[in-house]
Amino acid sequence: MSNVVIPEVPKIFKEAEDFLPLLGTDHVEFIVSNAKQTAYYFQTAFGFQPLAYAGLETGVKDRTSYVVRQGKITVILTSPMNHPDSKVLSDHLIKHGDGIKSIALWVEDATKAWEETTKRGAKSYMAPKVLRDDDGEVTLSGIHTYGDTVHIFVERNNYSGIFLPGFEAWNSDYRPAELGLKYIDHMVGNVGWGEMNKWAKFYKDVMGFANIITFDDKDISTEYTALMSKVMSNGNGRVKFPINEPAKGRKKSQIEEYLDFYNGPGCQHMAVATDDIVYTIEQLRKRGVEFLYIPEEYYERLFNRVGKIDEDLATLKRLGIMVDRDDEGYLLQIFTKPIQDRPTFFFEIIQRKGAQSFGKGNFQALFESIEAEQARRGTL
Repeated sequence: MSNVVIPEVPKIFKEAEDFLPLLGTDHVEFIVSNAKQTAYYFQTAFGFQPLAYAGLETGVKDRTSYVVRQGKITVILTSPMNHPDSKVLSDHLIKHGDGIKSIALWVEDATKAWEETTKRGAKSYMAPKVLRDDDGEVTLSGIHTYGDTVHIFVERNNYSGIFLPGFEAWNSDYRPAELGLKYIDHMVGNVGWGEMNKWAKFYKDVMGFANIITFDDKDISTEYTALMSKVMSNGNGRVKFPINEPAKGRKKSQIEEYLDFYNGPGCQHMAVATDDIVYTIEQLRKRGVEFLYIPEEYYERLFNRVGKIDEDLATLKRLGIMVDRDDEGYLLQIFTKPIQDRPTFFFEIIQRKGAQSFGKGNFQALFESIEAEQARRGTL
């Protein structure tokens, strides 16, 4: 793993039991229809760097995988091949479209992590197994979580290879400049009606997480739609999973739209952190990444709500970056439009300047912007 500094653990995370414990997010795996072209998009648009490859040339017959990395963010992009063993991947792709299958968590002991979580009620996805090559060995295990999403526990203390056994280095000459993305701040799961508390309890009881923040439909709503959310975190604060469910409204909410197009629960978005959000967003926009529109009225009230900040207001307004403040400081955030044809997965770009919250003060403007996009799609 690359040597990127992660902020010190704030007090709000220390209620978690953290019996696993988790060292961070090892990688995230997307199942996509064309891994080669998707990897090119991640490189070109977001500045991810080529890292590793597995496919026909490496002896893998049922899939093709490209691995890209920026900072501590490692992404596998996998497509099924025309092979009998590809059915699980193919079925996932047909049902969900491009989306996240696996959120892999870095642990000291993958066998213990599997034993501890399964004895607490998790359904096993993968019993512990050891992968070996000339660079050492990696132990993997896994459990099911919401929908078809799984958590893979990765133990790599005795491995010095490029990524995992079975992968070879991807030595590409195409390396667009990185854009300052450092690590995964949080990953959001959308679940069905009445399922938020069930999955919050799962993360508490099975994985030792704490519920650090709760939002109800009074916090996250507009005239037409609403949602509810509980933010779950492990003890060191490096792994945070907000869990969203729909709430009753006059029209179809963003969560309902996601569930319809994804055909069930899944990972809605991944928030990636930067130390200079103005630079990152300027570069992303130049590379063609589209973001949700924030109305001008939002910025007219900004200083009265958040007080003094370091950034220039005109620049934030031009780029569509939102700001919120809590007792610890403030944060800046912005949301892309969905990055595939189905209105499902998107990215959040976030910069924290002390704040440990999740932008509650931005919910109104964000929801109105999302509803405008839903109206354009005819799904509101």
